Formats: sequence, C-alpha cells, structure tokens
Amino acid sequence: MMKYWSPKSIFFGVIGVVVFLSGCESQVKHLLVSPNTNLKGQLAITESKLHFIVVHDTDTILSSSTIGLELGEIDLTQNVDISEVTYKTYDNTWSTVNGKQPTVKNSYNEYTCKVVSNTNNNVGYNIQFRMYNDGFAFRYHFPKILGDSLTIQQELTKLNIQQEYTYWSYNGERHNLGPISSAEGSREKVKTPMVIKTNTGKYISALEGAIKNTAPISFNVSNKSGVLSINNKPISVSSGFETSWRTFIIGDKAGSLVSSDLLVNLNEPNKIEDSSWIKPGKALWDWRVWGYTTKDGFVYGGNTVSHKRMIDFASQNNIQYLLIDADWYGSEFNESSDPTTSKSDIDIEECIAYGKKNNVGIILYLNDVGAKTYGLENVIKQFAEWGAVGIKYGFMKGTPKQKVIHTQEVVQLCAKYKLMVNFHDSPVTPSGDYRTWPNLMSKEYGHAQADAKRSYYPETAVNATLINMISGPLDLTNGYFDLNEAHKRDKVFQQLPGTVVAEVAKLIAVHTGWMVLPDSPEAYMAKEDLFNAIRQMPAQFNGFKVLDGEIDEFVSIARKAGENWFVGSLTNREGREINLPLDFLDEGEKYKATFYEDTSDSHFLENKESYTISITELTKESNLKIRMAPGGGHVLHLEKIN
Repeated sequence: MMKYWSPKSIFFGVIGVVVFLSGCESQVKHLLVSPNTNLKGQLAITESKLHFIVVHDTDTILSSSTIGLELGEIDLTQNVDISEVTYKTYDNTWSTVNGKQPTVKNSYNEYTCKVVSNTNNNVGYNIQFRMYNDGFAFRYHFPKILGDSLTIQQELTKLNIQQEYTYWSYNGERHNLGPISSAEGSREKVKTPMVIKTNTGKYISALEGAIKNTAPISFNVSNKSGVLSINNKPISVSSGFETSWRTFIIGDKAGSLVSSDLLVNLNEPNKIEDSSWIKPGKALWDWRVWGYTTKDGFVYGGNTVSHKRMIDFASQNNIQYLLIDADWYGSEFNESSDPTTSKSDIDIEECIAYGKKNNVGIILYLNDVGAKTYGLENVIKQFAEWGAVGIKYGFMKGTPKQKVIHTQEVVQLCAKYKLMVNFHDSPVTPSGDYRTWPNLMSKEYGHAQADAKRSYYPETAVNATLINMISGPLDLTNGYFDLNEAHKRDKVFQQLPGTVVAEVAKLIAVHTGWMVLPDSPEAYMAKEDLFNAIRQMPAQFNGFKVLDGEIDEFVSIARKAGENWFVGSLTNREGREINLPLDFLDEGEKYKATFYEDTSDSHFLENKESYTISITELTKESNLKIRMAPGGGHVLHLEKIN
C-alpha cells in the first residue's frame, strides 16, 4: 500500500511521537514509526541541515544525527530540503529454505524521502527508511540522474548514540574485538556485525543488508563522543542505483539480535524457482582427519580409499554429505592444478558414484586460483556433470568490491547448475542474501576451530554465536571428539581447548546450512553414546530460540527437531551453573530428557574428553539448573513422549 504524506500530516499522525520530539526546533519534521509504534524516528531539516533521531520504547537510541552523502563536491547533509515523502506498509510471511525458522514474518513501515540540494536542484537522491519492530534500516536510491553517472565521494552520516556504550565486532579469523568502551578513544574501520551495549542495557547491532554492488561498509568510532561514522570508498553510480541497507537491530538482550530476521528481510525473495534440490545437512570432512591412524593401522589421507571409508560411515549414521577439501585436484594455489580433473590417488567420479550408491552427496573444494584460471562456469559445470551436490569456495582474491561481485557470480552460477555453496577463508560480509539465493549455505565468517593454523579458546565460540551469527549462517567446523590427540595430525596445528560435550553443544548453538564434522569415524565411534546425540540431530532444524546468554560469558540455544528439541549451552573459561527455562515446550506434554554433560572434573585444558549421560522426564513447568565445567558445555535432547 503506497501513500503520499505531507510533512504536516506525518507530523501529527502519531501523537506520542510528537510529544517526545517536540523539543527539537526544526523547520520540517518527518516522523517514522514501526508497525507496533515502539520504535520511533524523526527526520528533520534544521536550518537547511538534515538530522535523524531514533527512540526505542523510552530509550533514545540516536540523538540528533547527521545523515547523507557527498555527491561530487556537494554535501547533501546541509543546504538541502525534502521535497516529497512517500509511505507504504508491508506485512507478510514467507517460507525459508535454509533458515533458522521454517517461516519468517516480514512487517515494516517504509518511508521514501526525496532529498534535494538547495544550491543545485538537479542533485539529490531518495533515502529509503524501513522501520521494523526490532530495528531500522536505510539506504540511498538514485531513481534518475543527469548524465551517464555521478560519484559518491563519501558518506557523511554521523550517528550520535545518546549514551556511553560498550561494543564488540567481527575480527576476521581471530577472536572478536571487544569489549571496548566508547570512551576509550577513536577506532577506525570497525567491521560488521558490530554489537553495542548501552549503559541502560539496550543492545544494538550495526551491520549491512543486501550488499550487491559496493564494497562492504565499516564504522569509525569517534574519540570519547562515541559517534559512529560510516566508511565507504568513492563509487560511480548511474540511474536506478541503490546502496546496501545500513542496518540497526535493537533488543533488550544480546540473544534478541541473533533471533532477529530483520537482516534477511531486507533482501529480495528467493530467485530460485525450484529449490527442492537445496538440502541442508551434516557433512563429514576429510581435511582435518589427514594423518589420523586407526587401531587397525589405516592412515587417513586425501585419497579415494579414505573417502570411501568416510562415505560408508556417513551412510550408516544419518550424515548426508562428505566434503572433500583442498588439493584433490593438485596443489590448490598452483595455476597448473586443474579442477576439472583429479590427481592420481583420487578418482573423483568413482567417489561421487560411490556416494550416490550410498545416499551420500559429495561437496568439492574449489580454490579461487583454479576457478579463475580454468573458467568459473567451466569448472562449476564439470562439477555438476560429475554429480557433485555443492562446492566449498576458498581464498577469493580481489578488492572488497570485486569480491562482493564475484561472490554473487559464484552463487548464481552454482544455482544455474543446481549446486549448493559454502565460502571460506575471509569471505565477504554476509548480508542476509541467502534469502535471495538459498543455495548459499554458510560462510566461515569468524574463526573456525583450528583454521588459520591456530586454535581458539572457549570464549570465542560463545562470542561468535552472539555476534557473528547475527549476520547469517556460519561454518565454524565444530564437533571434534579426539581433543587430546588431534594436534598430532597433518592439518591440526595446535592443541584444541574445550570439552567434548561443548563440541556437541556448538553443533546445536551455531546456525548453519551445512554442519561440517571435522573428526574421523573412529573418533566418533570411540564415544558412540555421545555421538548418538549428533546421529539423532536432523539434517535441518525447524526452530530456533535463544534461551539466555551474555556476550563473552555463556549462551544457551534451543533448536527444534520435528516435535522434539535439542538445547546446546556453552560457557567461557569459567565453570558455571545456569537456570534453563523450558517454556518453549508444549503445554501438558512430557518429554524424555537425555543429558550429555561435563563431569565434575572436566576442564577445557586438563580433562577434555570426560562426559556423563543421564535420562529423566521433564515438562514445560520443570525447574532445570544445568552445570558446565570450565570451558565446557551442556547438551539436552528432549523427545516428546506420546
């Protein structure tokens, strides 16, 4: 529904907003509200300068903030006017293919404000605002320009967060940045997602939605004031150009940000007409197993014999895929390594055929060097003709903008040939685009365990679950069982801190399209009673709920599996007891509860592989307190009793 509103009619449309913003003396005020009116904004022209204010419930999120771009040499944050505002409301529910939930509600109010320069009426753009119940987003749209193109020199937006705050942010293949106080000093190029906790306890995530044709943005934090400015490089635009959405999710708890669907809702609907071939699932992975020696003397490596052995195990244990990683077609960084062939000790066609016979799909690694040397479409077409089900794409090179565009090329070509895809090795920022192209299963947007030749510690898993996962599904390769000896293998370079129960809990807590399992069949079978928890996990969960959590400390997440549930909890290096709410269970139903727990002396360094399993009955009303060892975790499997 589209409406045209005058500034006066907007201003007097919501009485509560008028009251709280009446103190701002402005020439023109345009009010923006969420569907439930709990989130309110104001776009104002004061002495020909453009300002923006946001209030959530009774908390001022943004006090008077500058918003706009520099076009050519014209600053469109001042000497401007808003010539027109259009308004529409949207409310629907759509079905996901590989989402946290089977359906997503998309409800927002959208305001499109035409901003024009007072010094040159031919220069301007539209700012589109979307107001959701749990946040807001804005982007710039150029419906028509004079000439062939114009240049966005820089973004001049300066967001004035009302209160002092603490923040964290994504930090590549390392532990996330933070906690950092806004009063500590300036910091440039803070990556997204950025998570802010105000001194009143409000949480805000600053990130980016629907990145299509520009380099990802980052934020600068100004010295002591805490003002956020947005980094972007100069870019030439033509008529019809749209930037990505500058996105801000707001919640009363850290878990609210992870639960939000705001980011994915900013993206276009699914463009793949028949998505039936896109199937999330669990995958064995050969790479970290190389060098594992079994009791009968077999040594795993990158060869067909090892792959068939893993396919047999996957087939018998509710594991849908085998991921064959780097070097299967030769040294991955060598331009002479041709990914349309395989090296001497690997028969990739035989492996794929054997997998099909045993109902196990094969995912093939592809390095950027091989893709660009031998032709991206040529390689993807060959993978599809062999019968592979997907690819893992690694080590993409290029400028940030080039990587954004090339990522889209990879995803769309994979869709053309019915292949799923997973990006590793510092991929471009996730932006909710897996809604549009649901064959995009996940990205390694964080520190996957043992990657970058380093092991992470327990707090990193807690941190990534509550920060990195806001941006989309992650591949962090969790699920090691041989924690004491894994570092002796070819591709595990340091000892792995953590407990084996925590390794299972990570598989529940981290949303992903492909649950990639990094250990050997024999390591899993050595703890078969614990592995049974993984065996019983579905190929795709059909529900997601953050039960509790604090960044850097702990997290508990429940995942629905049909009528049943799995709950995964993680702690940092400290042991702790927490109350686990069960209000997500069905009223009046009893559940068989299987507990997979750390023992009393479990420890992430000194006693990693001890665990205990017990069974009881629970209901929605049960009071449940769980214990986690230092650096440990907790797993609860709830099965409805008929």
